[in-house]
Amino acid sequence: MLLAQSGYPLLDLFWTMLVFFGFVVWFWLLFVIFGDIFRRDDIGGWGKAGWTVVIIILPIVGSLVYLIAEGRKMGERRQADAAAARKAYEHDVRRIAAVNGDTGGPTAQISEAKRLLDQGAITPEEYESLKAKALGRAVGEPA
Repeated sequence: MLLAQSGYPLLDLFWTMLVFFGFVVWFWLLFVIFGDIFRRDDIGGWGKAGWTVVIIILPIVGSLVYLIAEGRKMGERRQADAAAARKAYEHDVRRIAAVNGDTGGPTAQISEAKRLLDQGAITPEEYESLKAKALGRAVGEPA
């Protein structure tokens, strides 16, 4: 209410909000660009330093030039990173949730350890150690 009473016109308020959000978007864009620059493996240190200097010295022009020059490749790199992360996640899930027929899976290893425990071939401490190893945890670490 104070703004309305001080004679601050509504269009000035809208302009202020537009400028504020423009700065927020621009800073977000800088984070994305710098993240892309330093994640790239197709350019060396001098190339990364060059792009960084251009973007720091000429922020708006440098950002626009980078987006024009590398925009498509930026998207491709982000898609490749997301695909690699998904593949690694799926590999971990498959490794952990391996069926009993898979001799290398944690389920099969724990089943074998339980069978040995039931037969008396190993002690309960050895069983817990084998179980922790199969689950990829340190011995004594909570589940």
